[in-house]
Amino acid sequence: MTGRLLSVNRALAAEMDIGGRPVLTGIRKRPVEGPVAVRPLGLEGDEQADLSVHGGLSKAVYAYPSEHYPFWQTVRAQAKVSGWGEPLAPGALGENLTLSGLLESGAWIGDLLRFPGCTLAVSEPRFPCFKFNAVMGFNQATKLMVANGWCGFYLAVREPGTLSAGDSFELIPGPREVGIAELFRGKLAAHKR
Repeated sequence: MTGRLLSVNRALAAEMDIGGRPVLTGIRKRPVEGPVAVRPLGLEGDEQADLSVHGGLSKAVYAYPSEHYPFWQTVRAQAKVSGWGEPLAPGALGENLTLSGLLESGAWIGDLLRFPGCTLAVSEPRFPCFKFNAVMGFNQATKLMVANGWCGFYLAVREPGTLSAGDSFELIPGPREVGIAELFRGKLAAHKR
């Protein structure tokens, strides 16, 4: 199976007003042009603010399927949030990589994404927090992500190198024991107990 990297996105950690208080976050990713260095702890020029839930070797890079963008555009329009009539730019969901061709249902822990300049391994699903509600502009965003299971997935860096928008990737199946969608649902169910 092959897919395409539509956009490489990054941000430095910065304060964002959430509920009347300043919160440090790196969620407001923006697309970048040209090749970006990929190192064991993530993309050059990208930061995570809360390393207890983001970043590290197993969560170095966050990928999100572009196929979900029309849904988010529609619900933002229905909620009439600020800028709802503007298209969501790549990186708007906090992802480093906006991908086409690989959904959560087709990603398994240990699968490899081989790009021309590096290789990444699917490591775990993303669990949204209050910062996701803030960046999307409405308080139900996290609940909608959870309800649909459209969480995206973290990637570990197996072979450092570079990534560029427009790169294709080949999905190389891993052991195929635990899928991203299955793990996401399982962790949510355990958290509700």
